[in-house]
Amino acid sequence: MNNLENYTEKTFDDIKHIDEYGNEYWLARELMIVLEYSKWNNFVGVIEKSKIVCKRSNNKTFNHFADASKMVEIGSGAKRKLPDYKLSRYACYLIVQNSDPNKEVVALGQTYFAIQTRKQEITEEEYANLSEDDKRLYRRKQTKDGNKLLYKIAKDKGVKNFDKFTNAGYKGLYGGETADDIAKRKGLRYREEILDNMGSEELGANVFRITQTEALLRKQAQKSETIASNTHYIVGKEIRETIKRIGGTMPEELPTPEKSLKEISKERKELEYE
Repeated sequence: MNNLENYTEKTFDDIKHIDEYGNEYWLARELMIVLEYSKWNNFVGVIEKSKIVCKRSNNKTFNHFADASKMVEIGSGAKRKLPDYKLSRYACYLIVQNSDPNKEVVALGQTYFAIQTRKQEITEEEYANLSEDDKRLYRRKQTKDGNKLLYKIAKDKGVKNFDKFTNAGYKGLYGGETADDIAKRKGLRYREEILDNMGSEELGANVFRITQTEALLRKQAQKSETIASNTHYIVGKEIRETIKRIGGTMPEELPTPEKSLKEISKERKELEYE
């Protein structure tokens, strides 16, 4: 790739991961390829410069540059450590800021990571101080990002019937209810998005369902829609059992908010232009 037209924000979205807590991250070796670095030794120099900037900005580097090294086979049963990092959006921003400015993709990366860095990364304290509507909006963004990645991986694992795949996860989490069942129980209109009509607690359970399924599908060796759908169901059911075990409220028993997130977003947008 040598033309900026070959790149879009999707370029960076495609290599984004979501962990079991709903937090986004990028792997350094995948980012290295997108930024057109052919050698790790060259790219790790950029990482080290970025870590220094991070530290000088009074940020804890291990919160943004987490070790993700793994052992890989190199033949004859021998293994060696392959260094890698789990990068926060802020870490990625610092990396593109310190990358080769002659690379056209670096310009796009600087824009992509700069715009959303502060918006996407909030602390637990900041989240706790959000209003319920803002918590819902935050969790909804996590489900959208998580589902993009989940469906991409599910497709790679052989899933073609995505309604069946999606319903498998809902059935596990909601005690047998499908997406249509949930929509009817909530009194939603035809084709109205059920995730837009969940409170922050219910959305949180679904974020966990999505991220854990994505993590397990990555380990799935066989390309099978049945296996992938079963995995989605099992994850949903395990989360349900956990909620029950700790004395939490079953997701289908949680109240449906009076306003959907689409209504809230529309109202806020209208206020901006008044």
